[in-house]
Amino acid sequence: MTDEAKDIEEMVKLASAVVLNIGTLNERTIGSMILAGKEANKAKIPVILDPVGAGATKYRTDTVWKILKEVKVSIIKGNEGEIGFLAGLGGKVVGVDSKESGGTDAATELAKSTRTIVAMTGKEDIISDGKSTVMVSSGHKLLGMVSGTGCMVSSVTGCYAGVTKDMLMAAVAALTVFTTAGELAAKSSLGPGTFKQNLMDAMQNLTRQELVIRGSAKDITKL
Repeated sequence: MTDEAKDIEEMVKLASAVVLNIGTLNERTIGSMILAGKEANKAKIPVILDPVGAGATKYRTDTVWKILKEVKVSIIKGNEGEIGFLAGLGGKVVGVDSKESGGTDAATELAKSTRTIVAMTGKEDIISDGKSTVMVSSGHKLLGMVSGTGCMVSSVTGCYAGVTKDMLMAAVAALTVFTTAGELAAKSSLGPGTFKQNLMDAMQNLTRQELVIRGSAKDITKL
């Protein structure tokens, strides 16, 4: 976790994956993210891009395309508004929140055009490599009421991407685990405040049995 250019080369070498999150954006951090991405590419380490707020401002949108042009990204993880906008299928973003969706086809279209895995979060999460498409329908509405859960799942995706060469499976696993933990956390939560705390505990305590019972990932590839 660094955005200092002098620190990046050594830090990337210690990592199993690199997550680029454009949430707090400025000219210096853009340069640092591109440097980190290029170092990761050299080391053949997967890069996950979270295009926070893409579509809300031209600066953010241009930054996403700049990163994608200069860095080989393994997985793009964004909300429905961000992915829909980048795919050119609609989608509206206000600040960092998705206000309108580009539809379930947005993930597939963006995956095709960028040649990456795209993980689109929403009421149902859609993950696609442009050919195969998977829907994860587990989760809870409280996940959308806590600012930062999207950034959290990007980091979880990085954890999974760091231990497999199958980037589609990494994204599916990360979203399945995160949304299942969200369901379990919601059961003992009074509202967004207690949910955030319970979510972290649920991630730590999630068992294989709970994941098998509650996890919901389904292939929805169009034939």
